[in-house]
Amino acid sequence: MTDTQPLLQVKNLTHHFKTNPPLVDLLLRRAPRFIKVLNGIDLHLERGETLGVVGESGCGKSTLARCLVGLYPPQGGEILFDNQNVSHKTRAEQRDYNRRVQMMFQDPYSSLNPRMTVGQVLHEALSVHKMRPEAEIPDRIDELLDLVSLPRDAAGKLPHEFSGGQRQRVAIARALSVEPEILIADELVSALDVSVQAQVVNLLLDLQDRLGLTILFVAHDLRLVRHVSHRVAVIYLGSIVEIGASDSVFSSPVHPYSRALLNAAPSIDPDHKTSIPPLSGELPSPMNIPPGCAFHGRCPHATEICRQEKPLLKKFEGHGEIACHHAATLA
Repeated sequence: MTDTQPLLQVKNLTHHFKTNPPLVDLLLRRAPRFIKVLNGIDLHLERGETLGVVGESGCGKSTLARCLVGLYPPQGGEILFDNQNVSHKTRAEQRDYNRRVQMMFQDPYSSLNPRMTVGQVLHEALSVHKMRPEAEIPDRIDELLDLVSLPRDAAGKLPHEFSGGQRQRVAIARALSVEPEILIADELVSALDVSVQAQVVNLLLDLQDRLGLTILFVAHDLRLVRHVSHRVAVIYLGSIVEIGASDSVFSSPVHPYSRALLNAAPSIDPDHKTSIPPLSGELPSPMNIPPGCAFHGRCPHATEICRQEKPLLKKFEGHGEIACHHAATLA
């Protein structure tokens, strides 16, 4: 993390899904309606770091991950990789970007071909991207299985013959086969038992150290995010409300939503008590996001400016960046 230029930058990224209109809208020729999932995301990834992304279900975490790997085309904003706009790349450059930025999903079984053995899955990735000459591919498959602590005879087995944790190791091996610089982990271990989660996460951290990987870690388990991340971004209704060093965000969050989110997380300390009230009110619809600060309807500190003007992310000494009109008094 010594380079001054971030490896990946996201500037004012937006992505909206068009809804299926009801019959009455079609008959009355009403304008189409959109679900506003990402509403101006700004963040960056430094080389070799892990950035955790947290927020309530439906806040846009997974959509952000899919936009970064090109599964969803953003409607606005920029994604810069090595200071080059991803959308302006040629087809060959786009292919290279897709190789260097790899994604791993929550359910590897749905992303692995059930009729292909692990060896065939890895062989396909290595040959399509021309990572090794054909004669060297079998040895490289053995190396990849060793990297993720799977026995070499796993190459001859089908995905259904593995446990959930082993399938995630296969997914990690497939991602590593093309020698990426960035891994995007979208709820990588949320479907696994707690003991298996620890094994997979520790493997990921070990691989990061050994291979110099940069990781975007999307998860809803806040304790897990704190364990793995150098920095954390908190998202609410498609906008980042707070981003900063992991220890700072978790020990002294500033944004009222960050405080409420962390307060709602279960604590292993039976004596843990907090004076922060739980969130009140309903989560607004992403089809009709309130003006001003989207959180103002649930915020105990909201004033008139919060209802009228959307706050921008601003740096605060010792607290990272916060999007709140009252951050100076809350910090």
